[in-house]
Amino acid sequence: MTTQDAASRDATQSSEPRRATWRDYVTLTKPRVISLLLLTTVGAMFIAAGGWPGFIPLIGLLVGGYMSAGAAGVFNMVYDRDIDQRMKRTSTRPVVTQVVSTRNALLFGIALTVGSFLVIWLASNVLAALLSWAGIAFYVIIYTMWLKRTTWQNIVIGGAAGAIPPLVGWAAVTGELSLLAWLLFTLIFLWTPVHFWALALMIQDDYAAVGVPMAPAVIGERATVLQIVMYAILTAVLTIIPFALSEFSVAYLLAAVALNVVLALRVIGLWTQVQSGQHVDRQHALPLYKYSMLYLALLFLSMAIDRALFV
Repeated sequence: MTTQDAASRDATQSSEPRRATWRDYVTLTKPRVISLLLLTTVGAMFIAAGGWPGFIPLIGLLVGGYMSAGAAGVFNMVYDRDIDQRMKRTSTRPVVTQVVSTRNALLFGIALTVGSFLVIWLASNVLAALLSWAGIAFYVIIYTMWLKRTTWQNIVIGGAAGAIPPLVGWAAVTGELSLLAWLLFTLIFLWTPVHFWALALMIQDDYAAVGVPMAPAVIGERATVLQIVMYAILTAVLTIIPFALSEFSVAYLLAAVALNVVLALRVIGLWTQVQSGQHVDRQHALPLYKYSMLYLALLFLSMAIDRALFV
């Protein structure tokens, strides 16, 4: 073989897409997003049970919940591959690069969808399994395929998908949905705009470049931060309602107040920034974005511990 032939062979091989590995399929499921969803699912299980929810339901919801949320992530990546390839942070996703073909990604998503239903049903009950499917359907059909590209309110309405996991966890333990379960749903529903619009402020140029109408690009930074302030207030108020209904003790109330104080300080920092006429960039929005995740995790942890020890 001549040197020219070898060079030609190497060039051909380098231009061929690499073969998909299990890591590529895991990437399709958006594992970083799933971690917080699973935390609220499991947290709701411990809250509903007032302690240990049982080994089989817990493992079943962890596995089935991952599969369910993962399926939603896969379908989202398949549908959004046209805009993902134009944004720097998403341009290397497996479906965009076709390391995982669109067909194989769809088959993977379908397998996860069916598998999640069976796992959750066998580990708990059919209501929990149906609710998990409702989460997939809402995220893919209502948010991804409809709202995301049509209105800046996309994440507000679409946030209902991310609020369903506590319902799944609650139903897995009790077989029904109580008022407290719906309060947990509403809590995440109101928290989502605070969390996601902080992210949108960080990467607003990316969304604007591909025509996705996220709030900062449509109504401006000041109006977006004002919306964040409003939803942060509603979230904080809602965290107190379960205590007022005697669902939790004073210990939970103190934890909720402390968490809300820090949340308020983060939000006030953003508001001060826009009021002064300064551009809100990644440096200014990142503290609120990071804390919002910690806030929700610690809030659910506080609820679970309180129900186990004090109620």
